[in-house]
Amino acid sequence: MPGGRLTQHERQQIALGLADGLAYAEIARRLDRPTSTVTREVMRNGGPTGYRADLAHRATERRAQRRRQAAPRGTEAPPQAHGRDPEAMREYEELFTTVMMASGMPKMMARVMACLTLTDSGSLTAAELVGRLQVSPASVSKAVAFLDGQGMVRRERDERRRERYIVDDDIWYRSMMASAKAIAQVVETARQGVGVLGAGTPAAVRMESIARFLDFVSESTARAAEQAREVLHTKAATPSED
Repeated sequence: MPGGRLTQHERQQIALGLADGLAYAEIARRLDRPTSTVTREVMRNGGPTGYRADLAHRATERRAQRRRQAAPRGTEAPPQAHGRDPEAMREYEELFTTVMMASGMPKMMARVMACLTLTDSGSLTAAELVGRLQVSPASVSKAVAFLDGQGMVRRERDERRRERYIVDDDIWYRSMMASAKAIAQVVETARQGVGVLGAGTPAAVRMESIARFLDFVSESTARAAEQAREVLHTKAATPSED
């Protein structure tokens, strides 16, 4: 039934579904679970090619035990703003982190990005990130440096001269433009290779094909980001009440 932790039998069914090449949505439908539950379960336990039901089950038990040991008896999760369900928020943050990891982002960087993105202010200090994520200051510093280099966070000083890390409406635009620029650099390098390899040779033809393909992708990405930028600054329409 929906809700609650996955059982070992359900994990075995997930493993069988992956082996049969089923999509997450179909596996979830057969288990009567949300697709997000299956996605998170697979991605945090080896991914679609490395998922093992028994290992996933033991890893989940270890994580649950660590959480129990970390939280003193009688303590409860801090209240959430706007009446949000703390457990639902925790699970969603894990899902968001998992999806970011699936896109290629390292785990610690994905955790920091999720934490910042899901904060109403979109802004936290290093100390606040350390406290929320329960990790070392060095881990946060390394993650922020990576995200800053990717154009996904920006830094500024607050009134107390503390450095704050911020995700704002333009972060995703700047990230897409940085991606387009990185692809363009690959294009330039590939075309340099054509000259080195000798025009018309099989390897040179291959490099030229790569360059043409990535050049189209780079230009399309930059053009789409420019055209869609205003979406980031447009508030979604609120459904009218009957």
